[in-house]
Amino acid sequence: MQHYNMNLTLKVWKQKNGKTKGGFETYPVRNVSSEMSFLEMFDVLNEQLVSEGKEPIAFDHDCREGICGMCSMVINGRAHGPWSQNTTCQLHMRAYEDGDTITVEPWRADAFPVIKDLVVDRTGFDRIIQAGGFISVNTGNAQDANALPIDKQKADESFAAASCIGCGACVAACPNASAMLFVSAKVSHLALLPQGEPERMTRAFNMVNQMDTEGFGSCTNIGACEAECPKGISLENIARLNREYIGSMLSGSKVEGMA
Repeated sequence: MQHYNMNLTLKVWKQKNGKTKGGFETYPVRNVSSEMSFLEMFDVLNEQLVSEGKEPIAFDHDCREGICGMCSMVINGRAHGPWSQNTTCQLHMRAYEDGDTITVEPWRADAFPVIKDLVVDRTGFDRIIQAGGFISVNTGNAQDANALPIDKQKADESFAAASCIGCGACVAACPNASAMLFVSAKVSHLALLPQGEPERMTRAFNMVNQMDTEGFGSCTNIGACEAECPKGISLENIARLNREYIGSMLSGSKVEGMA
């Protein structure tokens, strides 16, 4: 693949904190390599700003390997940019052409308040997990791998759901700012396995209840969440979550928050 350099114009959302009004600021970026990742391009821009005595742009990042889900940016209106099943750190500048203008925003959701610039507070996801995304296990030696036979199809479906990295792209892409795809993935990968049985009749209710408490919107089956998910989490998980939720309601089990 041929390497080339390009000049770009970035329109980046700048906001001091969640209590102040934000707005777009325009930055020229010169001699950007086509083989840079999008975050490396931001590193170059920030080095340029620091050298000019200006404040760098705050953005989230960690592993830069498409695993952690931290690199949350809406790029030209799409979560994680134009490439499908891709995180921002895996997006390379060859996706753009010389002279392009690129608009970069944070995740937009009341449940993801802006901390600064492109960084948002996603601890609402952590509280949803704390509400039910766990299993009860006995301490001591691990069980033999063959002691709990699991149907191959269920194992595959559980593994696919567990690939969710909790980035929040589903929320950012949804016009309702719903977290149903995230919650359904976390419920599904446990509901499909025997290890998830002890909390099965309470898990879905408690996690959905916490999702609502956090202020995420309702799911109306638009499908933007699946389309923008960097791990391709299927909408089928939302159907499973609905079944698990109804099961929680009908089971008569003691569920936190239920009368």
